[in-house]
Amino acid sequence: MQVRVLGCSGSISDGCHTTAFLLDDDVLIDAGTGVGQLTLEQLQRIDHVLLSHSHLDHVLGVPLLADSVMRRRAGRPPIQIHALPATLEALRRHIFNGAIWPDFTRLPSSEQPVLAFAPFELGQTLDLGRGRRVEVLSAWHTVPAVGFAVLAPQGAWVYTG
Repeated sequence: MQVRVLGCSGSISDGCHTTAFLLDDDVLIDAGTGVGQLTLEQLQRIDHVLLSHSHLDHVLGVPLLADSVMRRRAGRPPIQIHALPATLEALRRHIFNGAIWPDFTRLPSSEQPVLAFAPFELGQTLDLGRGRRVEVLSAWHTVPAVGFAVLAPQGAWVYTG
């Protein structure tokens, strides 16, 4: 298991990017402006995005990721956006609403979208393949939020969100 810090700042400036971590080469944990550190080839390898909560500094990269890789992922399963139901509802209502950004859970087509929302609950354990499991942990914030314990054969990593 490799964890690459793409961003861990609460704001942006030269050399500072908001929260995003790359787990191995196919999982993002939060999707702040740090996602912009990845090449297009690296972006198209992402199969899962785990979101701790709905604030913009943690989700901004999701619509830009979808837009960047949509055509390059043709024929592949959609990128799974894992989050609390409240976080997914906030994305649907306030980001993927056609006014701020297109609904990439229906593009390029409803039958083969680039994104799929995958709700989880506190205490649930997600299987991300390669022997990696992620336990959804409780977290305290101004909006519904979670942390993650990433469990792999090589060790564990805990992210509080």
